[in-house]
Amino acid sequence: MTEIILEAPDISCEHCIMSIEKALARLPGVRFLAGDPEEKRVTVEYDPALVGLATIEGAMEEEGYPVKR
Repeated sequence: MTEIILEAPDISCEHCIMSIEKALARLPGVRFLAGDPEEKRVTVEYDPALVGLATIEGAMEEEGYPVKR
């Protein structure tokens, strides 16, 4: 498993975090660990054998929270 912190400038509240958590829960091998609306980032654990980082970022973007690169 790999743990990564993703920055998403459009995160503004707990509702945003819940939306991201829900979107990521649909992906195989992804476990949402934490979200911080003040820091505008989420911490995710994932299995690179099951899902790629681009897929995780894409799921967040589809919810309206593009990842800052």
